[in-house]
Amino acid sequence: MICCQKCQRFYSFEDLSCFNCGFTPEQIAGIPTWAIELSNDGSFYKTEFFVKLFELENFSFWFRARNELIIFMLKKYYSGTWSFMEIGCGTGFVLSGVASAFPYAKMMGCDVSIESLLFASSRVKNAYFMQMDVRNMPFVDEFDVVGAFDVLEHIQEDEVVLSEIFKAVKKGGGLILTIPQHPWLWSETDRYWSHVRRYTVDEAHKKIENAGFKIIRSTSFVSLLLPAMIASRYYRSNKHDIKVFDDLNISPTVNKILYLILCIERSLIKLGFSIIIGGSRLIVARKVS
Repeated sequence: MICCQKCQRFYSFEDLSCFNCGFTPEQIAGIPTWAIELSNDGSFYKTEFFVKLFELENFSFWFRARNELIIFMLKKYYSGTWSFMEIGCGTGFVLSGVASAFPYAKMMGCDVSIESLLFASSRVKNAYFMQMDVRNMPFVDEFDVVGAFDVLEHIQEDEVVLSEIFKAVKKGGGLILTIPQHPWLWSETDRYWSHVRRYTVDEAHKKIENAGFKIIRSTSFVSLLLPAMIASRYYRSNKHDIKVFDDLNISPTVNKILYLILCIERSLIKLGFSIIIGGSRLIVARKVS
């Protein structure tokens, strides 16, 4: 349900207007906007990245491998998902994968950027999209699962976002997220991608549990490639002309090799191994109260 910003009554998010007071969010290109003043202001993401991301995501070893890991976890822990929302959905690459894996589920994508949502809506035809500030979402007990994939590290008020997600998830529903980890990996790359932090495991777990969730699975990934990741950051620390898409603009052969390495890693995770160290962390949690 949506809590009306004007009269605080509840109504279905599929309705365009509040049945009680008639409040209707402004729409841009058919997308309801709940925080239009923040759209495309660059506070959360550099909007010029979206065009390039949209071009690269389908072929990048990183995005493909992460999608497959996310979908595996969703099927393992939330196979009965009938409603899924991705916050900070960007150009819709993850949402398109989830929609294919759960073809009968109701899909929702939200982002602060209208530009990114236009890309996402062209990629995932049957999903709902809303522009909003995820620090102040209108949803209450609406979704079986909410996903946030490399989003929280962009937002200073990450604990506020986790509380808003908790409010939006149904009892017994879940949260699945990915975050960059290990503050000692912090580099110019993080700054270029508008990160405000890299997480420690304890920090991430504490913030998720403080929001009300119970963690049911937590593992590192991008672990087998960690030495290459460290070397890349060291190399870039001595360069002044850093290009943020260098990690994605690689030869097809190298891209395939890196993808296969991450497939091996995913196989270990599927077998139940929770890896201690790695460039990123995936966490699955449940709303139990």
